[in-house]
Amino acid sequence: MPMKQPKKGRLWLNDRSYVRLRPEHRNHIRSYDFVHCRTDDEKAFRTLNIIDEYSQERLAIRVDRKLNSGSTIDVLSDLFIIRGGPSIH
Repeated sequence: MPMKQPKKGRLWLNDRSYVRLRPEHRNHIRSYDFVHCRTDDEKAFRTLNIIDEYSQERLAIRVDRKLNSGSTIDVLSDLFIIRGGPSIH
């Protein structure tokens, strides 16, 4: 019989809530969100907002009629080049 594998740690609890990692310093945790809006003439546009959770600094805001995965990757790669990746220490 193979040895029983340990259960993986998960962010979700049995009551369907989740454990949220709290930011401890600047550049520790980043969040992103897509917002869908319409202009006065009913034309749709989307925004991609990326923030630093600790300082609430807006790291990037991208506005476009169509935001696809390619443009999202472009924004994230530019952000990693300019600011580096989120730090663990």
